Amino acid sequence: MLHVHPIRTTPYYPQTDGLVERCNKTLKSMLRKAVTKEKKDWDKLIPYLLFAYREMPQASTGFSPFELLYGRAVKEPLDIIRDTWSAVGTTSKDESVIAHVLTIRERLEKIRNIVKENLEEAQQVQKKAYDKRARDQILKERDKVLVLLPTTTNKLTAQWQGPYQVLRQVAKVTYELYMRKKKNIYHINLLRK
Repeated sequence: MLHVHPIRTTPYYPQTDGLVERCNKTLKSMLRKAVTKEKKDWDKLIPYLLFAYREMPQASTGFSPFELLYGRAVKEPLDIIRDTWSAVGTTSKDESVIAHVLTIRERLEKIRNIVKENLEEAQQVQKKAYDKRARDQILKERDKVLVLLPTTTNKLTAQWQGPYQVLRQVAKVTYELYMRKKKNIYHINLLRK
């Protein structure tokens, strides 16, 4: 019904779930810039950073996530105060609930069509940029590689660790490595010779 299918992926390879992970990447970047040097207050900042993320128009769609979901721009605190000042003593029932729902539906349909065009255009631009710098990396058995992994102390930072030995190629873009008496499988993009 919802066309949701589970997939298996390698660890620490967020590109597999691109849409969600792109949001997470942006949120992490915002957190890095907003946290104090002690990095202990990050959890208190999340609601504010999420609000900022949801109200900003995205380059690829041309609309904010909030507007795509609700069909209107987000009302910030000052907007709400202004609206209550200007609406004091007035009640307008000119538009019925059904008419309002139809208006929102129509607006969302227009937005959806514009977003589709904007996304197709943005994807072409991103594909060209990726194709310019993309190079296939091929590893052989017994090659020594570094692995990009999050540090144990802070998930907001990742470091190249190793070197570790390549045991075998598991699939086109995944390799099995021997790491401190155990074997792990990683995506090629997390490996560097």
